[in-house]
Amino acid sequence: MKLRARAGKAASYVFIISFCFLFALPVLSMIGTSLKTASAALSDFSLFPAPSDVYFGNFVQVLQDASFERNLLNSFFVSIASTVVAVLAAALSGYAVSRFRGWAFAGFIALLLLLQMLPSMLVMVPTFLIYKSLNINNTLFGLILCYSTSSLAFCIWLLKGFFDSVPFEIEESAMMDGCSQFGSFLRIILPISTPGLATVAIFSFVRAWNEYVMARILIQSDALKTINLGLQKFVQEFQVDWSLLSAGAVIATVPTILFLMFAQKYLVQGLTSGAVKG
Repeated sequence: MKLRARAGKAASYVFIISFCFLFALPVLSMIGTSLKTASAALSDFSLFPAPSDVYFGNFVQVLQDASFERNLLNSFFVSIASTVVAVLAAALSGYAVSRFRGWAFAGFIALLLLLQMLPSMLVMVPTFLIYKSLNINNTLFGLILCYSTSSLAFCIWLLKGFFDSVPFEIEESAMMDGCSQFGSFLRIILPISTPGLATVAIFSFVRAWNEYVMARILIQSDALKTINLGLQKFVQEFQVDWSLLSAGAVIATVPTILFLMFAQKYLVQGLTSGAVKG
């Protein structure tokens, strides 16, 4: 029985590792291609180059590109700013729909559900026309506004669940001690809901960092392009520089990985909080 259990456990591990390898294959191929020369990227079909053929010049060339550095800074600015706006707006709105009752709040919740049902492709043209009429297209402010509002519905619903799990008696105790309701929200509710706020921040940051379509529609100036738009410079009309493109993609992936590694424990707490009631 012990031998059969060990064999089953080993088979499970083999299956899980193989499954993860298949999903990670595109990322591994991207990393391997970034370590090859331009000619080797087109002729060498191995996943990684031989140790003697590893070439780091692609990363040096990409980082020395002033426009690429500017695209990277634009992505940092847009992602961080949209994350801050989304977290602040979602925290206030989520608390309002969690604690207050009335037809206005019920209608707001129904509107959030409706917004979640709409496909993103459906709002692209109206968004561009509205931004153009307001003269905020081709601006980082418009891109920040677009990113923060597009993720707001999900963030509000997520934080509403967190605020619903916090007993109102805690706020009542704070208000009996002389704290206002808004003061109890700042001093009591927000610290308790830190995992939820971190989850919303992670979701908003990763979504803004990886977004391409809306940035392609709204941004035309080279000086305002984000990192995903900046990678297009390696894709020309008749050829693609796969080694430089892969190196740029690896560099663009690093901030997201570091951010997720730093906030992973908060993400797990945020996704599992309230799963067990006791």
